[in-house]
Amino acid sequence: MLGKFILEQRKKLKLTQEFLASRIGVSRPTYVQIEQNERDLTISEAKKLADVFGMDFNDFIKGKESIAMPTMIKKDSKKTAEDKKQELRINIPQKNLEKFKEVLLYILSKVGSKPNVGEAVIYKLLYFIDFDFYEKYEEQLIGATYIKNHYGPTPVEFKSVVEDMIKKGEIVMVKEKYFNYPQRKYLPVRDPDLTKLKDARELRHIDDVIARLSDKNATEISNYSHEDTPWMIAKENQPLDYEAVFYRTPKTTVRNYDEQD
Repeated sequence: MLGKFILEQRKKLKLTQEFLASRIGVSRPTYVQIEQNERDLTISEAKKLADVFGMDFNDFIKGKESIAMPTMIKKDSKKTAEDKKQELRINIPQKNLEKFKEVLLYILSKVGSKPNVGEAVIYKLLYFIDFDFYEKYEEQLIGATYIKNHYGPTPVEFKSVVEDMIKKGEIVMVKEKYFNYPQRKYLPVRDPDLTKLKDARELRHIDDVIARLSDKNATEISNYSHEDTPWMIAKENQPLDYEAVFYRTPKTTVRNYDEQD
């Protein structure tokens, strides 16, 4: 089977699954399915793997090993772990702050007035919108940076984005109490510009996260985020790794890995 052949070539060249997954543009779990013959390669993916292995494409798809292996492949196989990590991350787009604003406005227009939805809950809604989308579709929605702190994932860009939006009169901040605890709330002044979203799939995803999690109070949603693998494996005050969503437990995963991609 081709999956076994690919596994043999990878081990021979001492390449990691993460490295090959990044080369063909899929997640590591998807690549594992290929090696286990649970998912077929596309023509494009097969050509990329043949190039990495230094093989003629026709030989590769027949599972026939080529005689010579190019020097450049051997050089790649000796790259440091940090080099491979950087290559793995190259398929993650840059953050989209304009989309960040519109997604925030949409959240506020839907649930911003709910008594439980203060700043802490908004942080977690943004986090799960971003990380759940990445797990389900292997693409970024906003691409914000989230750091680990005691209260759960915190979007680094939030403060500067909100300050800019308040200055422009797009939102207002309200300080009040929720069960005698101080709470900072934000309310929208203008409607969100949903043309900033790429497609209807993104809007459906946002609606799903809001419906699933917006009834939780700050403590409940923070506790839930503490059970999520990206938060658990991150170091204090360090960014959470989007790739870690592929190692989620059944408690927080949103993707059915039994289904072939």
